[in-house]
Amino acid sequence: MAEENTKAASGKIKEEEVKKVALTFDDGPNPDHTETLLEGLKERNVKATFFLLGAECEKYPEIVKKIHADGHLIGVHSYEHVNLSNLTDQAAMEQVDKTDQIIFGLTGEHAQYIRPPYGCWKCNLDYETKMIEVLWDVDPLDWKTDNSSVIAKRVMDKVQENDIILLHDASESSVNAAFQIIDELHGEGYSFVTVEELILE
Repeated sequence: MAEENTKAASGKIKEEEVKKVALTFDDGPNPDHTETLLEGLKERNVKATFFLLGAECEKYPEIVKKIHADGHLIGVHSYEHVNLSNLTDQAAMEQVDKTDQIIFGLTGEHAQYIRPPYGCWKCNLDYETKMIEVLWDVDPLDWKTDNSSVIAKRVMDKVQENDIILLHDASESSVNAAFQIIDELHGEGYSFVTVEELILE
């Protein structure tokens, strides 16, 4: 009985029972699909993480503002979706810093996280930026197929607690797959958090 009281007093017993995963979306904002995704996330009360391209942010600033207003976490992808490890240090940092400045101009907040395209990062650049590199645990290669059920199954077959799931908001099939994944994982007792919540725990 004393043990039960201790757990109840800590207020953590329920929290510990919740399995968490993070949904992330690369390459946006997309003029055709990001807003549909945002609507579906809001309906499901899910927060996600968006790694944005600076060039696309310049084209679609209102979508960036909406992502931020809806309470999602925004990180840097790069400016032009280039392999940063193939660039000089200066050119790579320009890709990062330019994108961050665009995001700051639209949201009033600097990005704290970066996902380099192709997962290719130059380790020495850790000294040049305070951003935390975020990769992924589950990659269903959603850009290779337009079958949302296939994408969702690839995730469901591999996903585990505290995983980071990589998706893109550039196609209808990826957005629909995201909704399937959310609905199925909700049914299995998972909750969705931003990558920040996973990393800082």
